[in-house]
This record gives sequence, structure tokens and C-alpha cells, in this order.
Amino acid sequence: MEHIKINYEETFGEGGNKLVIQGPIPSERLQKMSLHPQLDAFRRPKEQHEALVEIAELPEGRIIAAVEDKTIVGYVTFHYADEYERWSEGKMDDLIELGAIEVANDYRGLGLSKKLLEIAFRGGQLDNVIVFTTEYYWHWDLESTGLSVWDYRKMMEDLMKNVDMVWFATDDPEICSHPANCLMVRVGKKVPQESVEAFDRLRFRQRFMY
Repeated sequence: MEHIKINYEETFGEGGNKLVIQGPIPSERLQKMSLHPQLDAFRRPKEQHEALVEIAELPEGRIIAAVEDKTIVGYVTFHYADEYERWSEGKMDDLIELGAIEVANDYRGLGLSKKLLEIAFRGGQLDNVIVFTTEYYWHWDLESTGLSVWDYRKMMEDLMKNVDMVWFATDDPEICSHPANCLMVRVGKKVPQESVEAFDRLRFRQRFMY
């Protein structure tokens, strides 16, 4: 299938907080950037930077980032699910995972996450795919935010709703292991019904739960 990538670049903020939101960013441009040292939720910044470059090289991969000079201070990633995850078992070429969204502590509270997602979905470039994200409470920065598990869950749901991603039920054991975990999904308006049905089969292995 065709992976539509429409590159956008937009200035964000005012004065000393002026950033550039851009993407999907080509891997060769990403290589010339660095990650802010506070972007360490998943790996050390240098290793995560290498991972972002690898994602950008994938046909389906896309990185949207908030950049100050040549330093990435926030980003969101899109790619196919890992081959060891349930979500890859259907071998669906129109099922894309929103894999990570992260903003450096010093830049939180500016609305960057919302803007990164808006740019990612702008122009209907993801209307021909199902986008999903798996929210696990153990990935959430509860310590820095001071939020409870449930307040953080609501914050994430509200964020994802800005791009029409909504809660979907599933019997996935990892998601079901804690009531705060959830599956958020956006079915693009150009996605065929057979893909929706294939995704439903991935969501539920126990048929009696339909």
C-alpha cells in the first residue's frame, strides 16, 4: 500500500520558547540533529536518537518532532508493530502503531504533544490506515507530573481524542493486566471494512468476548 507522507513545518511558541514542529522528518535530516538530554523515558538519548533514525528509514515509519536549533525536545513515532507483538500477527499493511510520544520536562505544559499529533495527522495522510497505541501505566511519568495513575490515564485519553483516537476494548493480556492500561485507536475514513474486521480479530483472541 502507499504510505502517504506530507511534510509540514510550522513555528510554535513565542519569544524564547520558539520551536519548529516538523515532520515526517527524513532520516538524513534526523541524523544531523540530537536529542535533548531529558528525553530518556525509553532509552538513553543517544540510543533513542539512533532508534528514531532507523524508524524514519522505514517505508511506513514517520517521526514528527519539535526542534530548537538542531535539538529535538519532543517527538512522536509511527511504525509497524514489533514482530513479537500480537498486533503484527495479522500482517496488516494498513495497521500502524503510534509507538511513543515524549516531551522533555523543560518543555512540558506548552501544548507540544497536542501539536505534534495534529501535524502527524494533518492533510489526511493517515486516513488510509488504522492507527493504534497501547497505553501502559508503567511507561507514564507519574513522578515528574505528580499525577495519579487515573489522572494520567485521563490526560492521555484527552490528548489522543484531539486526533479522534478513542478507547477500544481488547483481551490482550498485557493491556488487561492493569485497569489503567488501554488501547486507543483511530480508524481512518479510507480504511476498508475487511481491514476493520481483521483488526477486530487481533483485538480479541477469545471469540466469546465479541
